[in-house]
Amino acid sequence: MTDSPFRNVALIAHVDHGKTTLVDAMLGATGVFSAHETRVDRVMDSSDQERERGITILAKAASVEWKGTKINLVDTPGHADFGGEVERALAMVDGVLLLVDAAEGPMPQTRYVLSKALAAHLPAVVVINKVDRSAARLDAVVDEVYQLFLDLDATDENIEFPIISTIARFGRAMAGVGVPAADAGLDPLLDAIVDSIPGPSGDPDAPLQALVTNLDASDYLGRLAIGRVVQGTLRRGDQVALCHSNIEEPPLRRRLTQLLGFDGLGRVEVEERRAGDLFVIAGFPEVEIGDTLADPAHPVPLPRLEVDEPVLRMTFGVNTSPLSGREGKLLTSRQIRERLEREVLGNVSIRIGSTSSPEIIEVSGRGELQLCVLIETMRREGFELQVSRPEVVIREVDGRPHEPLERAVVDVPDEHVGTVTQAAAPRKGKVTDLRPGDTGRTIVTLEAPARGLIGFRSLLMTATRGTALVHQHHAGWMPWAGELPHRIGGAMVADRKGTSTGFALDNLQKRGELFIDPGTEVYEGMIIGEAARPEEMQVNPAKPKELTNIRAAGADEAIKLKPHRQLSLDLAVEWIADDELVEVTPGAIRVRKRHLTASERKRLKQR
Repeated sequence: MTDSPFRNVALIAHVDHGKTTLVDAMLGATGVFSAHETRVDRVMDSSDQERERGITILAKAASVEWKGTKINLVDTPGHADFGGEVERALAMVDGVLLLVDAAEGPMPQTRYVLSKALAAHLPAVVVINKVDRSAARLDAVVDEVYQLFLDLDATDENIEFPIISTIARFGRAMAGVGVPAADAGLDPLLDAIVDSIPGPSGDPDAPLQALVTNLDASDYLGRLAIGRVVQGTLRRGDQVALCHSNIEEPPLRRRLTQLLGFDGLGRVEVEERRAGDLFVIAGFPEVEIGDTLADPAHPVPLPRLEVDEPVLRMTFGVNTSPLSGREGKLLTSRQIRERLEREVLGNVSIRIGSTSSPEIIEVSGRGELQLCVLIETMRREGFELQVSRPEVVIREVDGRPHEPLERAVVDVPDEHVGTVTQAAAPRKGKVTDLRPGDTGRTIVTLEAPARGLIGFRSLLMTATRGTALVHQHHAGWMPWAGELPHRIGGAMVADRKGTSTGFALDNLQKRGELFIDPGTEVYEGMIIGEAARPEEMQVNPAKPKELTNIRAAGADEAIKLKPHRQLSLDLAVEWIADDELVEVTPGAIRVRKRHLTASERKRLKQR
């Protein structure tokens, strides 16, 4: 094993198997948190959306010191939609901690992230987490992990991994398979990282090559480039060459005035970063992900990062509803395009493209969740926009159209297994595995066209009263499957501008499910509910009760409205049809027809 003073390691796992909690415990065990400091759970999940959704969206780095060795930790997302973040993180490290839940065992995303790590020839330390769970099945899960390595054609060297058992939330660990003692710490895990993960192999005296794997921004320093020194030494004050994606462009040569390194959770100014260490630099506003910082005398670029292609696309456009401009500050197509171009610079798995209209931009990504996170981020920044229903990206294979295939793993109570299979059947889904658990829950694995699984998660959450856990990931390409059903009911469309009344909604709730409550401002073409029948329905939600001097028994009974369906951004994007849009503003999520007037929709339909 190398005697390098560095270890670069990424934490990879399926969603909710405890990566971010384990990072918290490692930061605490190595003294990063002061004794007087207030501890925050999931400290690496720093953005509002990460905390609200309970997931990691962006890969982040921190560093700890252990017995004279600096360990750079990279926390990665578990959702397949953010696979681009995982791929970037693996370019920064020399090994991985593979976390596996002691009860659930290897799951779909475990396979995905491990396949990426093995493709990059990264050794692993396997961490069996949550070993204190009542449903833990330690020996069976270890066997499943070995089988997963074999399924992914791991070499003999890859399979000789150390196993550490942990209870991350209490900061306990032990070498081997078992339950750590009550007074145990994380020493066995930290020792395993130092002993089993190789140090960086780069020569600090060779010509400089440093790969940019991430971007950040600072109010004071401007654009920041984050990455790893592959070989050579990056020194403050030296001149460096920036090699762009366009190899025909000459490298940009500039003096490095600002150099930072990771220290605990923060960044500190440093004089140099040697081969293998992670860096943060400022002063290069032109830098992009995948660029190389090289020796100005011999600028040799490193291979650029390759990530999986997007499988879903949707359009982002200027908000054209009658209520536009009331809440947002950023309204124009120029502002929306500039924001999306900034996103593409820092997010390698997002693509943008032009459409026939200059006010509408096509955005492609890995999945609904990734695109919805982007829309929600823009909304919180003050943007107003309208977005379309996601469509799949079509690929030609042997002259035939192929569409993305998705694999969904659904963890549900035993009594809802039939619900899952019935929901999947009309979406052309096929059950490929059924695994009963020991806790009254069953894991159902199914494959279906990606189009068929748009909205599948919210459908199951409703049908199973919130007890289903659904994980989806890209599983290749399949021949075009033909037309698929979407939603059951048609849209209830407001036929005029006004404010909704309890009297009108009381009558309309008998004909479908409402999305609004009394006192909501509506406009012609705005969708206020889902009808019980598949046909579109023109309604007047602003109809007042007529005032007369005639009184009859029962005429003045109190209006009793059922709770309306609250459309979140994710639900609205899944629910709309091809001729509908979601209007997104800082204060509201509305659904509307693409063409607002009934006469215009009728004319287009006839055409």
